[in-house]
Amino acid sequence: MQYISTRGKVSGIGFIDAFLMGLSTDGGLLVPEQIPAVSADTLKSWSKLSYQELTLAILDLYTNNEIPADDLKKLVTDSYSTFRHPEVTPVTKLKDKLYLLELFHGPTFAFKDIALQFMGQLYTYVSRKRNLQINILGATSGDTGASSIEGVRGKEGINICILHPHGKVSKVQELQMTTVKEDNVLNLSVHGNFDDCQRIIKDMFADIDFKTKNNLCAINSINIVRIIAQTVYYFYSYFRVQEETGAEQVSFSVPSGNFGDIFAGYLAKRMGLPVDRLIIATNANNILERFVDTGVYQPDNFRMTHSPSMDIQVASNFERYLYYVLGEDAATIDTLMNAFRAEGSLSVSEEVQHKVRAEFGAYGVSNDDCLDTIKRYEAASGYILDPHSACGVAAAEQRGGSESVIISLATAHPAKFDEAVQLTGIKQSFPAEISVLFDKPQRQTIVDGDSEVIAEQLEQFYHQRA
Repeated sequence: MQYISTRGKVSGIGFIDAFLMGLSTDGGLLVPEQIPAVSADTLKSWSKLSYQELTLAILDLYTNNEIPADDLKKLVTDSYSTFRHPEVTPVTKLKDKLYLLELFHGPTFAFKDIALQFMGQLYTYVSRKRNLQINILGATSGDTGASSIEGVRGKEGINICILHPHGKVSKVQELQMTTVKEDNVLNLSVHGNFDDCQRIIKDMFADIDFKTKNNLCAINSINIVRIIAQTVYYFYSYFRVQEETGAEQVSFSVPSGNFGDIFAGYLAKRMGLPVDRLIIATNANNILERFVDTGVYQPDNFRMTHSPSMDIQVASNFERYLYYVLGEDAATIDTLMNAFRAEGSLSVSEEVQHKVRAEFGAYGVSNDDCLDTIKRYEAASGYILDPHSACGVAAAEQRGGSESVIISLATAHPAKFDEAVQLTGIKQSFPAEISVLFDKPQRQTIVDGDSEVIAEQLEQFYHQRA
């Protein structure tokens, strides 16, 4: 298994080097040179594996034996030892033909923990094995930051800087990032929105001199290892629902902002998982829904919603999907993405649009619909959905059809977004790990959304830590 860039100028990269590279040096995103095919017999043999065993089986397809088996097993075991549920990602039935995949049982109560706990362990391992000082740089719309910091806080040989949009994450998300006291953590609260933070991050990774000088590594879903780690729970949940229903195929409804989580589902389907439909659940920042409907990918006015982690207009991982739907034509991707950067939009042919619609459904959930979904399910069953998970359930109801068994992804614990839950009149109790955050002092630096200002902050941080 080798990794190549969607833009065609980088190839022949091994697993660990792809992990360390993050964003490709030609500005593209790394993808597997060939997507591994999983046979029906292999699927059957995987169906009874524990989550940890399944993770090892899937990683084995991607890692080229670059990590000794015993070492990889320890990395996986340590990654999921902090989760509060023995299954790691349990599945619960909401109603007939609608299941919820609970992805919030990790240390920061969000789905990002599943990949980022593993990536934190892997960065620590690589730093030690290669005697590297690793400086992780990432942007977050809320959950990636907390999960990333949790994975590497206090780890020797690793520093982490996270950019988040000032005043545009939930209070709990902010506290999870900014109450960490370890000196290897820097939080920059940026005036602007997530797209501004993400643009600055991409510019810094694209500046090869700056990236090399500062040993920058990526924790966002631009890192292919994060996508690979997230494919595991698509397989795992399919097996659990198949056991209960006998369904040969299932559909997935996925709350989506940066297209990383649903791209992991697309990758799982390409590997051989029997997926019927992938449903993109968005909010009012619905660039992905508009692309599925019209074939035009163009940001609109930014809107703050009750589901802030999805308040994203430019979805990084969309480039990976374009690469595959356009026939793995790197030259076309290079031209399209450069035009998008210059002009702010891109479009695909009617033929490609038909392919997209065959693979994806999409539904933009309004603020009112989001809150109504939370109220309806709490009244019916006592189950409280966080606003992002509610968007996934609402999209499943609208785009799932009457025949398909659907697994909707629950991406966060509702306590992380109590501001939205309170608007429904529902009172919830906080887990102890979240309650204690409100009494802790915060550490963050508020900065303008300017690349040069942030670069200065980074270099000062790295110099202090050297």
